[in-house]
Amino acid sequence: MAVLLVALLDGTLVDPARPIVRADDQGVVRGDGVFDALLAVRGRARDLDAHLGRLAQSARMLDLPAPDEAGYRRAVDAVLAAWDWAEHPEAVLRLILTRGPEGTEDDPNGWVMAAPLDAASRRQRSEGVRVLLLDRGFEGGEIADLPWLLPGAKSLSYGINMAAKRYAVANGADDVIFRAPSGKLLEGPTSSVVLDLDGVLVTPPLDGILRSITIEELVSGAPEAGIEVRIQELHQDDLGRCRGAWLLSSGRILARVTHVDGRELPSSPLDARLSRLLGVPWR
Repeated sequence: MAVLLVALLDGTLVDPARPIVRADDQGVVRGDGVFDALLAVRGRARDLDAHLGRLAQSARMLDLPAPDEAGYRRAVDAVLAAWDWAEHPEAVLRLILTRGPEGTEDDPNGWVMAAPLDAASRRQRSEGVRVLLLDRGFEGGEIADLPWLLPGAKSLSYGINMAAKRYAVANGADDVIFRAPSGKLLEGPTSSVVLDLDGVLVTPPLDGILRSITIEELVSGAPEAGIEVRIQELHQDDLGRCRGAWLLSSGRILARVTHVDGRELPSSPLDARLSRLLGVPWR
């Protein structure tokens, strides 16, 4: 997913190949920063206010200066205006905030970059995903009160998440669902988990996992769509009795889980309604 546009917070577009980060930026050398990502479709950024709010929440968790909201809006507007929507109808926008160079205080670095939504994400909307169930090594509730572990922050320290996805691909799957040592279901490396249990959509509580804007959209729109949603603990055994399961995220939006550890899952009767509720493009 090649980055085609980069915008600075003053609204200036720069060549993606032009260096805009110092070699000693702590976001580069330590992953000390935060980001958020959202989908833009034919010139409209989805849920921009919510993503800016989550970026600010993540920054607070890392004791970073508050993001320049007006600057990020200028950068997003510049990208939306310059993007070739006929060539690439969907774009993923990443809002980046780093702590800045070593030895400085309150000198963060921020920008927005945009890339076309990758072909795999588009394909997985319609064909679904094969997932592996991987142990994350700790209980979600165990770290909820340990702020130095950054529970629920969308930080630039994404090495574990990307390693998990590479492991899945290397072992014949597309993605991952993390579980706790107790067997509780947590989240995916870049997504949230939803199961259909007897006609009710169930998703885990935010105990040490990232707040999901797509889940919030599901919860708010479910009553009008006639769908019941519950937030409660899920166990890996629930995958054996569910009527279907999905991974939800801001870019891919919705992907049905077709297999878990090689075992086929049914397709939920609620799949089409859920797709309409979330406004999945061209699924």
